[in-house]
Amino acid sequence: MMEEPTQTPLLPPGFHLDSGTLFASLIWGSIGVGYMIYGKKQRSGPAFAGGITMIVASYFASAVWMSVLSVAIMAGVYYWSRHE
Repeated sequence: MMEEPTQTPLLPPGFHLDSGTLFASLIWGSIGVGYMIYGKKQRSGPAFAGGITMIVASYFASAVWMSVLSVAIMAGVYYWSRHE
């Protein structure tokens, strides 16, 4: 007889944390930090804002939505920086 998994008391109800979400958060959050540092050093508003948005998305989105949102942010930063 298998026991049901228990809810971690530090996580809000309904919040599921799996290895895919952790890995995607690590990857997209790291890329976001890179964008933010680049934007700060080069005084590039689009890169800085995109980096902060990617960092925030890595905390609140699931793995699939995080990846879709991060790719869209990177495309937006590219478009915004080329068409200023």
